[in-house]
Amino acid sequence: MARKRSRARTIIVVAIIAICIGGVALYTPDESRVALQGRYLAQPGDIKSIAGTSLHVRDTGPRNAPVLMLLHGFGSSLHTWEPWARALDTTFRVVRFDLPGSGLSVPDPTGDYTDARSEQLIRALMDSLGIARATFIGNSLGGRIAWKFAARYPERVDKLVLISPDGFASPGFEYDKPAEVPATLSLMRFVLPKSLLRQSLVPAYADPRAMTDSLATRYFDLLRAPGAREAMLARMRQTVLVNPRPLLQTIQAQTLLLWGEKDAMIPFTNAADYVKALPHATLVPLPNAGHVPFEEDPAAALIPLLAFLRGG
Repeated sequence: MARKRSRARTIIVVAIIAICIGGVALYTPDESRVALQGRYLAQPGDIKSIAGTSLHVRDTGPRNAPVLMLLHGFGSSLHTWEPWARALDTTFRVVRFDLPGSGLSVPDPTGDYTDARSEQLIRALMDSLGIARATFIGNSLGGRIAWKFAARYPERVDKLVLISPDGFASPGFEYDKPAEVPATLSLMRFVLPKSLLRQSLVPAYADPRAMTDSLATRYFDLLRAPGAREAMLARMRQTVLVNPRPLLQTIQAQTLLLWGEKDAMIPFTNAADYVKALPHATLVPLPNAGHVPFEEDPAAALIPLLAFLRGG
């Protein structure tokens, strides 16, 4: 019996050691901010103090040209717009920034990751850059922030471009309730294998081959910025959706809806809700695109965007 107990204890000890070794192997520490800036910061002046926090901002193109304000999605960064920015900033002034706790923007010292705080930061950023009005282009979370901003501050918005925007209720995101954040998701603060991250990002693309090694590396690197994962979880926990129809119905800006028909993140069928609610919306389906057409096939998605921007 003593021998059996000894063998059992040995098995338990071995199991604990194996778990500890596995945990150490999977542990994903933060990356140095200095190292990340060395890889992903274009110039030191792109880090700007805005409304009590530090934002990573890129402002390119002619200073006197019409302004485009680009807002990225959840877990992304301003780098997601790179193909479009290069194509657009010969004609337009293109401003894009990392939301607090995303990309190279530090976590918000206020701890506030609500949409209202994002709107405050946008107004402060525009004022800081001397921009009175802009056309807003937003994807997913950025789309939700863009249409809310357009509803509340119509005097600051020329046109509105929404790419698979968030805002309507979905599983885990009911109206008037804080978002449901699974407890297991909190583990991402300590464990974030690159292969698992890549697997979670693939559904954003109609063609999985669009998730290249360099793209996966960029997402992986920037999600390991100090405090980034905690900020993501805080943003999720602070998200409280309300029925968007009353607010959408007040938007008078001409609106272009771009939606990938193969979007596995926010399905194309949601586009009908926006078309019904927005007074001046035009829907352009993208048959071969997923959730981020500006990354997946930027040239094809740029065609309807330019037609809209150049229209009356």
